[in-house]
Amino acid sequence: MNTPDSRHAITRRMMLQAALGLGGLISVPPIALAAVPAAFDQWRDKFRTRAIAKGISETTFDSVMKNVEPDMTVFDKINKQPEFSEELWQYINRRVSDWRLSAGKAALSKYDDLFTRIEKDFGVERGTLLALWGVETAYGDPLVQQNHMRPVFPSLAALAWNEPRRRAYWEAELINALRIVDKGWGSPNEMRGSWAGAMGHTQWMPEVWLNVGLDYDGDGRVSPFGKPDDALASSARYLVDRGDYQRGEHWGYEVRLGKSKKKGNHSYADWAASGVARADGKPFPRPNDKAKLWVPVPGGPSFLLGPNFYAVRSYNPSMNYALAIVHLGDRILGGSPFVQPFPGSERALSLAELQELQTRLTKAGFDTGGTDGRVGNGTMQAVKNFQTKAGLSPADGYAGLQVLARLRQGI
Repeated sequence: MNTPDSRHAITRRMMLQAALGLGGLISVPPIALAAVPAAFDQWRDKFRTRAIAKGISETTFDSVMKNVEPDMTVFDKINKQPEFSEELWQYINRRVSDWRLSAGKAALSKYDDLFTRIEKDFGVERGTLLALWGVETAYGDPLVQQNHMRPVFPSLAALAWNEPRRRAYWEAELINALRIVDKGWGSPNEMRGSWAGAMGHTQWMPEVWLNVGLDYDGDGRVSPFGKPDDALASSARYLVDRGDYQRGEHWGYEVRLGKSKKKGNHSYADWAASGVARADGKPFPRPNDKAKLWVPVPGGPSFLLGPNFYAVRSYNPSMNYALAIVHLGDRILGGSPFVQPFPGSERALSLAELQELQTRLTKAGFDTGGTDGRVGNGTMQAVKNFQTKAGLSPADGYAGLQVLARLRQGI
């Protein structure tokens, strides 16, 4: 986890996604879950001195931290991430869903001028930014903020005080959050985010807010909340500055290998000369750009990946995440599903089918937390519980055709 990619991704939104493999990463001693208030008060007094030495005003510190209580539930979040075992095709299906496609197209129509401006200023394809926005916060859906976000200062205070392995990191992010208040960019009430402190449309950690954020809407402050202008433009800047995104290049292509045995980083022209061709039969539009071959699953689709794929990966150091983002972006813009299916895969359920599945699960006593056709941890847990009761194997929480068929039959 010490590569430049992973370092920046962790800084952006430390340990936010299950894709980073959080389960079992940190073992919190029992005392951390049975906090002694006096111990926190003692830490806060010492931390005040350190924060003021780093430039935080006494007024800001006291107004924010004087009465803050540590949110000790963050330690449960660290240690008890939902455990679901997803095949790559399931991971892709869940993120490149009917709902995200239709909502992404609606967001593009609404903000077309904004994406045009960002493309001109930063060179980042609109599909990539749309997909990041859609996967991170469902295109800024207020329900995501309402149902899944919490005040970040109690969370960061708990982590900075008593997280056993990365206390210095969390303390630095707490100081960054205080600096944001000092600048007048955000108030403690407004600064709501994940349990790890990631905030806004594209889930910024405080460090990213301070160092990458832009006042793109010209309102005098930098904010990942409200209008999406600052969030999307700053995310484009992040991909360019920290991911080395290349203007004009596509992320890569699904390919057919033919008899090619070529390896390494080569131009598309060289790949083509060795027998590698785009799976859709079209020519490579920029033959001199370079790419690397990736076959994520033997027998499944193969890909040539250019620098912009790895720029997306800088946002979250997961190859699966990056593939889901770039594929969702292509699909929003009218692209087709992968030509070569993944072994053992099934088609993704339609929006209507997912809503039917959620409705049937809820009526059967497995609460999905909603029937909107959007699959989150609540639906996945309900599916897993149903699979276990119905004797379906594996009980992996995947909301697919097998589960829907069984629900239609009755348990």
